[in-house]
Amino acid sequence: MTSGLLITKPGILTSVQDLGRVGYRQLGVPVSGALDRESLELANALVGNERAEAALEILYGGPTIKVVAETARVALAGGEGRIAILGGRSIPAWQSVTLESGETFEVMADRRASCCYLALAGGIAVPRFLGSAATYARAGIGGFEGRPLKAGDLLPLAFSRAPEREDLFLPAPPSLGREKTIAVVLGPQDRHFTDAALALFLESEFRVSPQADRMGMRLDGPRLFHRGGWDIVSDAIPEGAIQVPGSGQPILLLADHQTTGGYPKIATVISADLPVVGRRRPGDALRFRAVGIEAAEALARDARKSLDALSRSLKPVSQKASIDLDTLYEGNLISGVVSGRD
Repeated sequence: MTSGLLITKPGILTSVQDLGRVGYRQLGVPVSGALDRESLELANALVGNERAEAALEILYGGPTIKVVAETARVALAGGEGRIAILGGRSIPAWQSVTLESGETFEVMADRRASCCYLALAGGIAVPRFLGSAATYARAGIGGFEGRPLKAGDLLPLAFSRAPEREDLFLPAPPSLGREKTIAVVLGPQDRHFTDAALALFLESEFRVSPQADRMGMRLDGPRLFHRGGWDIVSDAIPEGAIQVPGSGQPILLLADHQTTGGYPKIATVISADLPVVGRRRPGDALRFRAVGIEAAEALARDARKSLDALSRSLKPVSQKASIDLDTLYEGNLISGVVSGRD
């Protein structure tokens, strides 16, 4: 029997994703890949993989999975989620764990973030399409049979036994960035909007509407009025582009976005802030600030340095500080009895 992970419950939307299918947008093929590339890279680092290795992207609710291999090393990255192992153990996010054949676990995702990532030591043994394992479900390509996972799928692993090494943890995980103001470069069609609309865009709070998926998120907020018409000759769309149709309500495009479009784009989210945007859920707030191209490039370099530093900071789980119960009791508990009515 093939060594792998048996999906007993798939969660809300679980798919195989990597860093994307780069170099084919001119042919109409989206990049796809992880919504939160930072967390995917860190999940891979925790199990000893190369940073671009495919992992499971878990949106909203997590799957339940059984190990059908001699051993499997897994790690969850993203917020304050955890891996709940049948039998009582619970492994926090940002820490790898080696599981034995027959063990079953459930991924408990952080309810404050839209996505988290489960990496597997050695990677997932699915075919690459145009050099990538990323799932693009609209076209049925990549990943596991070109679709999100469902109950009964046996996800093949590269190794029947995880390579021998210590389990690792990340001492200082990155924050979700829920309060971060998102940096954008205005344009390329900002001249298609009134001065008042541009001011509103940068001064107002928007909220992610329920109409949000891997392709993009509609934003609820003030109407942004165009200067003249809102229909333009279709041109290329990068990830993070914020296009505004005739309704005046912006649409922020994400990993599975179409490659061309005919609505004016008021701004584009910088690459360094795309992972933060990818974590936002329906109902979450978004605010924007404008930066220049040179500043955007500098922020991208800083983000890369920070991510590399986090990957280098991993430590063996055996070095994790044990709980000091005396200090815990002293700082968090009180003596005596109090009334339940107080």
